[in-house]
Amino acid sequence: MDDLIIAPSVLSLDYSNLQSQLDEVKKSGAQWLHFDVMDGHFVPNLTFGPDLLKGIKKASPLYLDVHLMVNDPVFFSDIFANAGADLITFHCEALGNDMKKVSDLLDHIHKCGIKAGVVVKPKTPVQILEPVLDKMDLVLVMSVEPGFGGQSFMPDMLPKLSWLKDYRENHHLGYRIEIDGGINDQTAKLAREAGADVLVAGSYVFKNDICDAVDSLR
Repeated sequence: MDDLIIAPSVLSLDYSNLQSQLDEVKKSGAQWLHFDVMDGHFVPNLTFGPDLLKGIKKASPLYLDVHLMVNDPVFFSDIFANAGADLITFHCEALGNDMKKVSDLLDHIHKCGIKAGVVVKPKTPVQILEPVLDKMDLVLVMSVEPGFGGQSFMPDMLPKLSWLKDYRENHHLGYRIEIDGGINDQTAKLAREAGADVLVAGSYVFKNDICDAVDSLR
């Protein structure tokens, strides 16, 4: 896939200046908004509920990419599907890396009428997803430990992107390859070269001029 998607993470957004920042993201040409849901259990942080997603959906026309970092992704997938998510990704680790459970949840999210994908933490080999890759719209590779923004990029995650790209080409699949964690103008180039076609960036986008930062990721 040649078309690059930029997905600014609202985890780093200035909520005292919500509408103007969302307007700037739209102006920048970024196509998606990345929405991190953390339950304080699966990761040691607590973030957003469905009402905030509903509010952002009203305030912005951008595609809503919802990343569930929760112990019970089955329960939360329904909540965020009903709140307006366009795409929901969940961690295979939250389901014990049981690919039957992963497959069932992918099917369930698709039955809600939205896109679905799976996330792997840095220590999880991406190859375990092979049995279910044909069901995915997207695979998200974490290039930091999930839970907090502002962490440094882990370059040893790049081979996961290359493997996913090669597998997609060899098996004629259509999933997108997303990377999240420590993305800036330098690491974005590495990620793109390795195979990523969706870049999540939080701190880098919202702590700089939004339009300039998004443009530099391209």
